[in-house]
Amino acid sequence: MKIAVIGGAGVRTPLLVRGLAGSDLPIREIALYDPDASRLATISALARRFARDAALVTCETCDACVDGAAFVITSIRVGGIEGRARDEATSMAHGVVGQETIGPGGFAMAMRTIPHMVRHASEVARRAPHAWIINFTNPVGIITQAVRAATGARIIGICDTPTELFEDVAHVLDLPSAECTFDYFGLNHLGWVREVLHRGEPQLHRLWDDADALAKVYRAPIFSAAFLRELRLLPTEYLYYYYRAREAYEHLLEARSSRGAVIDRLNAELFAKLRAADDDAVEVYERYLSARDAGYMQLESGSTARLERSPWATLTGYDKIALQVVRAIHFNLGSIIPLNVANNGNMLGLQPDDVVEVPCAVNGNGALPMHVGPIPARVGDLLGRVKEYERLTVAAALAGDRRLAVDALARHPLVSSADLARRLVDALLPA
Repeated sequence: MKIAVIGGAGVRTPLLVRGLAGSDLPIREIALYDPDASRLATISALARRFARDAALVTCETCDACVDGAAFVITSIRVGGIEGRARDEATSMAHGVVGQETIGPGGFAMAMRTIPHMVRHASEVARRAPHAWIINFTNPVGIITQAVRAATGARIIGICDTPTELFEDVAHVLDLPSAECTFDYFGLNHLGWVREVLHRGEPQLHRLWDDADALAKVYRAPIFSAAFLRELRLLPTEYLYYYYRAREAYEHLLEARSSRGAVIDRLNAELFAKLRAADDDAVEVYERYLSARDAGYMQLESGSTARLERSPWATLTGYDKIALQVVRAIHFNLGSIIPLNVANNGNMLGLQPDDVVEVPCAVNGNGALPMHVGPIPARVGDLLGRVKEYERLTVAAALAGDRRLAVDALARHPLVSSADLARRLVDALLPA
């Protein structure tokens, strides 16, 4: 089996290679491609430390990388992390909180990325027509929907956010997550846990009146117990940008920085140290991952403490979700994994071609979404409006139409103004 990675110079690649190489998959080759040849050389040298007996090769062209692959993992960042930092600063300058998947930042990321991902997916469809694309290029839901709309490639979007929440909730409930069923629904970075079942018995009722337990569900102090008790749902952490947008904006304004700017600095330090070769590359990389994890949601939430990952967080991560999906398809396992797939009538009120994030049964036929039923009225308006924004953004990017782009961004709940949307489009997408 050949596995190709488009965006092979990304900082997650060594983790991905480690997981693939250490698995029971019959991998004969892992091929990496990235347009940044210098960065690819640095990352591939580190990834070879994790490759074990698997043949790890770098490719000068995308065509050579994907040719004959059984699975193609996509993780590209058009404009680099510097582009993310600029997007977030521009959003803040216009009075809007912006992150790489949410608000104006996510919009700019999608508009830049969709043409490239469509081109890559079209090449996969030609060179490896039976391959599955496992996509964690952000914003995952929008990118996956665009590729489905524009190409014949088979694509599944992945994200570790739902499974991280599942593990955290199971831990607070003192239940083994493997024995639980998680009733989850939504869009990428806009999802909610509605119930947790253990041996057929609902469990979330144990949390609603326990403020201390509710506080332990989230690593950062982002939702109050009173709010969660009223909502009667457990939102993923990215709902913080919607439910507490003004506070997130003020915290970032006070910090005079953004998550993108922090990662830009950490990445620069990582590559400088890897190229200097003064310390062991694996130790340098592990320190980088620790520093990156500790700063997650710190600025936005206003936390002054390092937000260390929980011990059970090692069970999650993009690399682990990717491996779970590949194994489930290859070995026809029927594993239940939350993924980004076409709705096809699964979530009532949305269109069949809408990409949604729901638990799926994953086997040799791909990812088959499980029915989640009616969307609760208390979140239906928000979910529907964000999905409308996503549809319009895909249409604007595929058409290359600035008027459509303004219309799309104006529909986003964090913007909600045609005039502001026009100014943001001009600032974010000057070309």
